Amino acid sequence: MGTGKPTNPPAFDPFGLHESERIYDSSWCGLRRDTVILPNGRHQEYHVFEVGDAAVVVPVLPDGSIVLLGQYRYPHGKTHWEVPAGRIGPGETPAGAIGRELLEETGYEAGKLMPLPGFYPTNGISAHYAHAFYALDCERVAAPKPEDSEQIVVQVHTQDEVRQLLRAGMIQDGFTALSLLYYLDLNTSAE
Repeated sequence: MGTGKPTNPPAFDPFGLHESERIYDSSWCGLRRDTVILPNGRHQEYHVFEVGDAAVVVPVLPDGSIVLLGQYRYPHGKTHWEVPAGRIGPGETPAGAIGRELLEETGYEAGKLMPLPGFYPTNGISAHYAHAFYALDCERVAAPKPEDSEQIVVQVHTQDEVRQLLRAGMIQDGFTALSLLYYLDLNTSAE
C-alpha cells in the first residue's frame, strides 16, 4: 500500500443468480434463499436477511459531552449503552430519520448534523446499511418519548468517559461502537 489516498480493494465480479426463493416476509424483515453461481461454476445456497436501512447519530452537547442511552434489548436480554438509531421510514431521508429518533429517544434536537462514514453492520448476510451522523450543539427540548417496546434511560457522558467505556468493552452495540469511534477519531484528528 502506497502513501497516497486510501482506496478500496479491486472489485470482484458479482455471483450469478440461479434461483431465488422467498422464505419469510413481514413488515419488519424478510428472508430469502438464493442459489448463486460461483466463479468456478458450482452452485451454492446463500441466505439473505432483508431489513431496511437505518440511521445512527452521536449526539454532542455544546460542551463536547455525549448523550448515551441505557437501553434494554430483548434478543439477548441485556441493557447496555447506545447512541440513538433507528430505521429509515418510507419517504424519509437518513437525516430526517435521525432527527426523529434523536428527539424520540433523548428529547434532544441537533443544532448541526454532520455525516460520518456509513457502514454495513451485517454485510455477510444482508445489504442493510447504516447512515451515520454526529449532531453538534444538541439541546434538550422535550422529554424522551420512546416506543412501547423501548426501555431507555438517557445519560450524558464526557468524551473521556465514553473512551473509557469503549476501552473497557462496555459499548457492545456495533452501531454505537463504530459511530463513536469514527466521531472520536475524526474529532481528535481535526484538533
